[in-house]
Amino acid sequence: MVIDYQTQGVCSQRMLIDVEDGVVRSLQVLGGCNGNLQGISSLVAGMKVEEVIDRLSGIRCGGKPTSCPDQLARALRQATAKA
Repeated sequence: MVIDYQTQGVCSQRMLIDVEDGVVRSLQVLGGCNGNLQGISSLVAGMKVEEVIDRLSGIRCGGKPTSCPDQLARALRQATAKA
């Protein structure tokens, strides 16, 4: 399943998350800080969805109430709640 998530409150604009059998297979982020997001994409590949949510939920960017990692956790939480 590919999750197409429009981010809110961060520099990135959109996340495409490929999830198969409860595991993140790949993450592509459009916009945002390219190097950091490549790193996050590489780190979450192969991780269980629940672990990504647990590790990344609540991370903030500067004075913002959210961050790209937090947005990823929100996207996964939202998609798994619907499934």
